[in-house]
Amino acid sequence: MWIIELVVVLFFIWLGARLGSIGIGFAGGFGVLVLALVFGLKPGSIPIDVILIIMSVISAIAAMQVAGGLDYMVRVAERILRRNPKYITFLAPVVTYTMTIFAGTGLTAFSTLPVIAEVAKEQGVRPSRPLAIATVASQIAITASPISAAVIFFASVLEKIGVSYLQLLMICIPTTFTACMLGAVVTNFLGKELKDDPVYKERLAQGLVKKSAEVQEREIKPGAKTSVLIFLLGLIFVVGYASAISKNVGLIEDPVLPRDYAIMTIMLTVASLIALICKIKTNDVLSAPTFKSGMSACICVLGVAWLGTTFVAAHLEQINMFAGSVLETKPWLLAVVLFFAAMLLYSQAATTKALMPAAIALGVSPVSAIASFAAVGSLFVLPTYPTLLAAVEFDDTGSTRIGKYVFDHPFLIPGVTTIAMAVVLGFLLAPVII
Repeated sequence: MWIIELVVVLFFIWLGARLGSIGIGFAGGFGVLVLALVFGLKPGSIPIDVILIIMSVISAIAAMQVAGGLDYMVRVAERILRRNPKYITFLAPVVTYTMTIFAGTGLTAFSTLPVIAEVAKEQGVRPSRPLAIATVASQIAITASPISAAVIFFASVLEKIGVSYLQLLMICIPTTFTACMLGAVVTNFLGKELKDDPVYKERLAQGLVKKSAEVQEREIKPGAKTSVLIFLLGLIFVVGYASAISKNVGLIEDPVLPRDYAIMTIMLTVASLIALICKIKTNDVLSAPTFKSGMSACICVLGVAWLGTTFVAAHLEQINMFAGSVLETKPWLLAVVLFFAAMLLYSQAATTKALMPAAIALGVSPVSAIASFAAVGSLFVLPTYPTLLAAVEFDDTGSTRIGKYVFDHPFLIPGVTTIAMAVVLGFLLAPVII
C-alpha cells in the first residue's frame, strides 16, 4: 500500500510543478486531502514555525525593498560585475550568494539576473555559465544564511545534541561558499563559446538578440542606505542573540525569547524601524515583489511540507527499519536522500523540517547531518523553480535553455557539482569544528 501512497505523493508534486509558482502549495494540500480521505492517513504536522519565520523575514525584506534598499544593493552588485566583466562567471555567484546570506531568501537573485545576463553578453561570454552558477549559489546559500528558516530550524535540532548555532554557521558558510567557487570553475568550461553556439547564431540572424542597452544609473531613494544598515544591524543582532542563548556559549542561561521567537520579533522590529525612520508607506509593502514571492513561498511550504510529513509520519517505522542500518554504515547517503527530497519538496526549509529530525533520531551523527545539509539546495534539478525560469527568460541569446528531456538544462551539472563539493568539504571541516 505504501508504494501506491508514494505514487500519490509524487503525482501531486508533479501536478504542483505543472501548475507552477504557488500552485505547488495548492497541489500539496490537495494531496493531503486524498491521503487522508482515500487512504486513511493521519495528516502530518504543519511546519508552522518555518512559515512564520519566512513571513517575518520577508516582511523586513519587503520593507527594505520599498525603502529602496534592494535597489541600492543591486546597484552595488551591478558596479562590481561591470568593473570586472571578464570574471563574470566567478563574480555572479559571489553576488547572489552574498545577497542570499544577507536576506535569508534566494529570491533576491531575481534583481541581479538581468544584469548578469547583460554583462555576459557584452563580453561575449556564454550567459548560461554565470546565470546557471549564480542561480545555484542563491539556492545553496540558504543553508548558510543566519536568518533562513532552514538554518534556524536545523540549529534548534542540533542544539538538543550539543551543537551550537554558531558552530553550524562556522561549517556551512565556508564550505558552501568554497563549493560555489569550485562549481564556477567547472561551469566556466560548459557549453560551446557563445559565438559558436548555433542557437545564438540563429537568434542573432533573426534579430531576436537585443543590443546591449546603455547603462542607466538606478535612482536610489533617500532612505535606501539607511534601510540596508537597519537590516544589517538586525541580522547581526539575530546571530549575536542566537549565539548568546546557545548552551555551548551560555551567556544567557534562561532566555525569555527562544531562538525562533527572537528571529521573528527582531525581523518585525527591523520592518518597524525601516517604516518609521525611512518613512515608507506600509501599504506599499503588501505590493512589493519580494512580499508577494515570500507569501507564495509560505503557501508552497505549507502544502508540500504537509504532504511530505503526512506520508513520512505514516511510514516512519518502516523508514526507520530500512534507513537506520544503511545510514549507520554509509552516513553520506543522507546527502543523497536530502538531495532527492528537496528536489520534490521544492523547499530547503520544508525538506529540513521533514527529514532532519528523523535522521538525527535514526542515530546519524551531527557531523554527517551538517555535512549533508547543503544537499537540501537541490531545487535546480526540476526546471520549474522561479529563479531558474527567470534566468532562462532573461537570456535572449538562447544559451540558457531547457531541452526536450526535462533534465537537460544548464543548471544541472553546476548544481550537482557544487552540492557534491559542499558535502565533501563538510565532512572534512565538521569534525574540526565540532
